[in-house]
Amino acid sequence: MAVGLFIDVMRKISASNRYVRDGLWATRGDYPLGSKIGGKKVGIVGLGNIGLGVAKRLEAFGCRVLYNSRSERPSLSYRYSDICELAADSDALIICCALTEQTHHMINKEVLCALGREGVIVNVGRGAIIDEKEMVRCLVRGEIAGAGLDVFENEPDVPKELFGLDNVVLSPHQAVVTPESMVGLGEVVTENLEAFFSNKPLLSPAVII
Repeated sequence: MAVGLFIDVMRKISASNRYVRDGLWATRGDYPLGSKIGGKKVGIVGLGNIGLGVAKRLEAFGCRVLYNSRSERPSLSYRYSDICELAADSDALIICCALTEQTHHMINKEVLCALGREGVIVNVGRGAIIDEKEMVRCLVRGEIAGAGLDVFENEPDVPKELFGLDNVVLSPHQAVVTPESMVGLGEVVTENLEAFFSNKPLLSPAVII
């Protein structure tokens, strides 16, 4: 979903679809061009299992991956940066981290300004990781180039200012929800129960901190 939102915003797929369906291609001519994906520098915020999966998929498109996470991972070839430096050095930020006290509104005015007018933000983490009011302001004023959003700060309420923006792609918090993923989740639960009652190691043990 993260990569799909990124491609959609950059290539203006949903916006172009509306343009054609509304009959505007015939009356107004060609729609403004989108940007190519290959060669873009993409900053991933949160390089856990999800973030790493996103990074590997972006590499297949020829993107250069940078990251910020709770700790640096020296075994990886991706460059680690603090959040503001990451935003300044990236064409897009993709948010994949969990919501904690430390990450609440981590993507604030300073970070969005560092991302800049040509920068795109994608969020598949949690809505409150981004200062949503500040992001909306930046989008409306053209201070960032676009956004792909699967999560929001006060779901299911979505800021109405976003509805009229063709450079914003919206999704109702479905990034991890597919029929296949739900079947897989049920299988993990079943296998964990079987392991527990057989005194075997769990497939996905909970870690309580």
